[in-house]
Amino acid sequence: MGTGKKEKLRIVSLAPNATSVFCALGARPSLVGVTRWCADVAPVGRLPRFGDCWKLESVPEILKLQPDLVIGSVPFKKETLGKLLDHPVRFLALNPRSLADIESDIRLVAGIVDKTANANRLIARMRREFAAIKNANRGKKRLRVYCEAWPNPRITSPPWVAELAAHCNAEFVGTAGARISDEEVAAADPDVIILAWAATGDRAKSEAAYANKKWHGVAAIRNRCVSVVRDELLNTPAPILTRGAQALSQALNKCRHEMRSGA
Repeated sequence: MGTGKKEKLRIVSLAPNATSVFCALGARPSLVGVTRWCADVAPVGRLPRFGDCWKLESVPEILKLQPDLVIGSVPFKKETLGKLLDHPVRFLALNPRSLADIESDIRLVAGIVDKTANANRLIARMRREFAAIKNANRGKKRLRVYCEAWPNPRITSPPWVAELAAHCNAEFVGTAGARISDEEVAAADPDVIILAWAATGDRAKSEAAYANKKWHGVAAIRNRCVSVVRDELLNTPAPILTRGAQALSQALNKCRHEMRSGA
């Protein structure tokens, strides 16, 4: 006779943001495998680690885990996912663009693992932390900030980073998540440059910005206001963005201080 107990799902997460959400919701036991990038944003322990939706060499190993669901993210490589979807595997791709989308994804993931109440608490906490940052920056000098997610070709940070910049009383330069030229950055003349290069941790090179001859007239370069922020703090659309907002706020306030000192 059955106990009526709901059987736990077996989930492979190929998206660090999804893994982060599962762990924040208290649903880490549902994960049976993750991408190698997840360790940067979530306590995945010794879970089996694989590639991601762009490069996935280990489809047979994933299938051995008998997942009920594989979660990935956009963008993905069709050829890569094709190898996985040739098999009867349920697949879900997350594609958040805004803070509101991220909240929706948290609720979606929570529904999969029956953690709706936890999701409501998590979202409320994130909103409180963003509000605190916004309040702390209210009335401070408004700065223009160029946030870079990749240097070659140059790509601006994702749209949610533009929202975080607004929370920090700063204007985001360029179109979020789009290519931008050296000349366009120079013409925008940002007060601050933030480098958060995808999949590089804190290894972005501020020296490269200062050495760029096309940027010598830019205010951020003249005032030595180039900062490196760990990429996972700004590029992971998940609860870790509260830490990213704090890091962004600190970088902007450091520049405000430098501008006052040099006045």
